[in-house]
Amino acid sequence: MNTNRIALVTGANKGIGKEIARQLGRAGFTVLVGSRDVERGELAVKELVAEGLDAVGIQLEVTDEASVRAAAERVDAAYGRLDVLINNAAIIPEGDDAVSRIGAGVLREAFETNVLGLVRVTQAFLPLLAEDARIVNLSTSLASFEQVGDPESRMSTVLTLGYNSSKAAVNMVTVMLANELRGTGVLVNGADPGNCATDMGGWSAARTPAQGAAVAVRLATLGADGPTGQVYAEEGRLAW
Repeated sequence: MNTNRIALVTGANKGIGKEIARQLGRAGFTVLVGSRDVERGELAVKELVAEGLDAVGIQLEVTDEASVRAAAERVDAAYGRLDVLINNAAIIPEGDDAVSRIGAGVLREAFETNVLGLVRVTQAFLPLLAEDARIVNLSTSLASFEQVGDPESRMSTVLTLGYNSSKAAVNMVTVMLANELRGTGVLVNGADPGNCATDMGGWSAARTPAQGAAVAVRLATLGADGPTGQVYAEEGRLAW
């Protein structure tokens, strides 16, 4: 019988997701490496297992109802519970642009993965959550109304409506789910990893995936007296 705590990380075959899986594995979790591509997921699992971590691959395409349902059934059959859910999978769709130029299909693609996919996964795994489970949704400073609305902020110059607005919606999902689960023992928070050197953030970014992952891992391992319904960056609560 597996006595480790069980954590599922979506989009965990690379970048910040893989680093979150690595750090949770080092903290003693059995880590379920969610990946829409089975082969890439297995490569990540081999890497983590070679480091002595308890990692298991699980095929999970957040935009596919059948894939999400099958993943939840697999976790239920193998472990019977889930202690941590990290909703990391997200995209900046090709063609993401300013309000005046973005195509409706591009905007729809961003919301399908970043918002609907996150909600789909969360709903599927809610029945499996342990009484003291933790849910962490990956957010971004680009979802902050305060920072994007500040003409002096670099965030105000990033013209990706699909990504920014979908992540702002993720913040609302986070707060509303935290309110819904308040008093149950399940804590729900958001993590802003910052601009990290990844495929999405660009390889010239100053922060490493390990630094970005640490924010989510801290929230995933909060004690019972921890906060809920907040979005945190490394330096503290992220203003909306």
